[in-house]
Amino acid sequence: MAKAPKAEKIKTIQNKIISHGKKTFENTLIIFRDALTFIVDVVDREFDALEHLSTKEAVPAVERLIHRTKTNPHPKYDFSLKFYKFPSYFRRSAISKALGIVKSHRSNLKNWEKERDQALAEGKRFKKKPPALRIDHKAFPVFYKGNMFKRLSENQAQIKVYKNGDWVWETITFQTKNLKNRGITGWKESNPTIVKKGKKYFIHFSFSKKIKLKNTKLENQVIVAVDLGLTNSAVCSVMLSDGTVIGRKFINQPIEKDRMKSKINKLKKAQQQSGWISAPNYWRRINGLQKHIIFNTASEIIKFAEKHNADVIVFEYLGKMKMPKDYYGAKKLRHKLHHWCRIGIQNKVEQMAHYRGMRIRRVNAKNTSALAFDGSGEVKRNNKKDLATFPNGKVYHADLNASYNIGARYFIREFLKSFSEKKRLQWEAKVPSIAARTRQTLSSLISLRQALNIESVT
Repeated sequence: MAKAPKAEKIKTIQNKIISHGKKTFENTLIIFRDALTFIVDVVDREFDALEHLSTKEAVPAVERLIHRTKTNPHPKYDFSLKFYKFPSYFRRSAISKALGIVKSHRSNLKNWEKERDQALAEGKRFKKKPPALRIDHKAFPVFYKGNMFKRLSENQAQIKVYKNGDWVWETITFQTKNLKNRGITGWKESNPTIVKKGKKYFIHFSFSKKIKLKNTKLENQVIVAVDLGLTNSAVCSVMLSDGTVIGRKFINQPIEKDRMKSKINKLKKAQQQSGWISAPNYWRRINGLQKHIIFNTASEIIKFAEKHNADVIVFEYLGKMKMPKDYYGAKKLRHKLHHWCRIGIQNKVEQMAHYRGMRIRRVNAKNTSALAFDGSGEVKRNNKKDLATFPNGKVYHADLNASYNIGARYFIREFLKSFSEKKRLQWEAKVPSIAARTRQTLSSLISLRQALNIESVT
């Protein structure tokens, strides 16, 4: 068996600074952001000369353009004139950020140009505006160990800040309860960052670790197939490679969803009476409830997967959701989709699963809910969309039916991957239901495994 691949995972732990008020760090933040603005403008102007360089090569190249030294007395853009005694590590950090900002902008601009050219070539009108480069960014400085950050004790450190017109060392005290409770033994600590949240400042410690992902043989794999929905947040089923379902779980947050619906309705009424308003208090509560739904759903999925010692967690591809044509209640459905946390849940589960060595896979979402898992054909949903009636008269939970089909599609795809094109076509002839991915169900997997077992015996 091949060696299990490693995934480098990063976790960030925030700790509140309790020894100083906001004024201690405000000037440092302002001057760093001004420096970043200056460098972003320089990088954008000189991008043609920097485009083909790696970040390691580009940073000193930009420094030669802006930083005055004995060997470089007349740089093209005199950074030192405006930012006197600016720490070298802050300058290099700002250069790295600026390179990333400009490269991202240029990439978006190329994509826009391709989209425009394609539309014009097809004779279509193109109204989309080109992406603009933002020069001002709310970035936070990284304090490099030794030069900008010195650890004194478990909860104390010295950092270099801009104070009284000079860069000086300042001793700070911060909370450590998050560091104690997050299981960072064996993780490598990176350079910290000072982050402003509201009126408070936090020091963020990032930790990285290479984690071995499970590399179990396909025949021995245990998977958790997850169907994310609007009624239930998630419906999970544990499946073996022969199609046997050994566990099921329904995850929902009815109280939080009811509260969120109430807050959204209150916001709508306020906007109807007063026109469009920003309403930060409403949105803070709505976003807080949404965040809770994401974290709670992801946590429950991971607990369920750990309970059954799962190797893989399988989701559907859920990108842009197309509205069905001539659908009654389309406005209400569009509103539900807008507040659906499908991508947030998948991203959080992926992060948590990789910490535990589990893999994440995604399958084609088309018809997973529309087809009966027993292969009898298309189902009919009730008004609440929670029950599905099969063509043979069986009534089953719609989301649980979908989770069976999701898990089956993963196993079918992985089995067919190991075959040559000729062999795959032979199996598709023997089991016709696996030929079209959008028509595969749990019965397709069972039929394929039976056919494989018969061949292995003969």
